[in-house]
Parts: sequence; C-alpha cells; structure tokens
Amino acid sequence: MEVDFSNIKVIGFDADDTLWVNETYFRQTEEAFAALLEGYETKNTIDQELFKKEIKNLELYGYGVKGFMLSMVESALEISNNQVSQATILEILDLGKKMLDQPVELLQGVPDVLSTLKDKYRLIVLTKGDLLDQERKLERSGLSEYFHHVEVLSDKKEENYLHLLNHLQIGVGEFLMIGNSLKSDVLPLLGIGAQAVHVPFHTTWKHEEVSIKENGYNYLKISRLQDILAYLK
Repeated sequence: MEVDFSNIKVIGFDADDTLWVNETYFRQTEEAFAALLEGYETKNTIDQELFKKEIKNLELYGYGVKGFMLSMVESALEISNNQVSQATILEILDLGKKMLDQPVELLQGVPDVLSTLKDKYRLIVLTKGDLLDQERKLERSGLSEYFHHVEVLSDKKEENYLHLLNHLQIGVGEFLMIGNSLKSDVLPLLGIGAQAVHVPFHTTWKHEEVSIKENGYNYLKISRLQDILAYLK
C-alpha cells in the first residue's frame, strides 16, 4: 500500500490491544464465567447470551470492564432463571475486580516507537472504555510522558472523531490514527478524510469485527507497531 504521511503532524493511538494487552483478559474472564454457570447451560449458549447482553447494554453502560461486570451478573441471573447463588454472584464480581487490577502488559516495541516519534509529532491517546480504568492503566503503563492529550471516547464513530479533532484544532489532513480495530480505529478516520494504520491484535471482540474488501480502502496495515517507523521519518 502506497501511503504519504508527509503532512502528518498529530498521531492518535488507540490504547487497548494497541499499546497494551486488553482483550485477552476478557476472553479469560468469559471462560471463567462459563465455568461458574456450567450447571445451567452449555458453554456455547452462555457465551452467546453474555455477548447479546453486552451489546444490549452498550447504550446504557458504555464500553469497559464495569459494564462487562454488570452484563455478567444480569446474564447469570437470566441463564439460571434467578437460581444462581449469592456466592456465585460474588465470584462474578470478583472476576471483574481482578480484571480492573490486572498489571498493564505493554505490547512489544511500544516505548521505543513512542520515544522515537514524540519529538517530531504531537502524540495523543484516543480510546474507548471506562474513564477511571483507562486513566489508571495509562498511569500504570508509564507512557503518560509521551502524550500531549488523552481522550476517552464514549464511541469511535465519524462524529466522535470530528468533534474531537475540531475541539483540539487538528486538521483532518494532518491527523493519523493507529489502532487494532478496523471498525473503530480505521474506517471512521477514512470516512472523514484522515489517514489510519491498522495493527491487528491476535484476538478481537466480536463486536469489533468487520468484513471488508481491503483493496477498496486506502490505509496501511502493518503486523507490529515498530513497522510504522519505516513510514514516519
């Protein structure tokens, strides 16, 4: 893919599964949740019901671990026909608390990339999720010093990006977004005339999956974050 980043002045980075590991912990927790409810339903059904509950609750709870915790509790009550024990509910809440307390595991090469780019470009974080949780992860990551601005968005649609870029007085032609989700980090940026780089993570939440013909979109896809340095000189 031929790309021209010569006009780029500001680079936005997604956080979860772009800077640090996140989705892996959701998958592990889903496994533990299914094990707690195996007396009521099959794992496949439990997984499907939990996903449906998460999607239904997005408008109310938004993205992040806390909304996921509430969806697990609601799903457990419904799957068990309100027969699930108080002890199991407490175990489900504990699963969520363990997610919130996970150490931040940076992805390979992240500090080197940010250190290399910070003096030439204005770097910002644009992520979804719970504000307190994302602020906590950024603090634990040790990456705060590299970023001029951090924004936790309720969603990542074209209007969300446009509003933020206008607020920060960033021209769309001067902005590059880097992230692991085609749906959230790439396609909306292309839709508003900005540029984007896709760095896939090995696992993706079903809600973020999207099927496209890649040759119909002009964006750069790289296998690891360090590869972006070859295009930003």
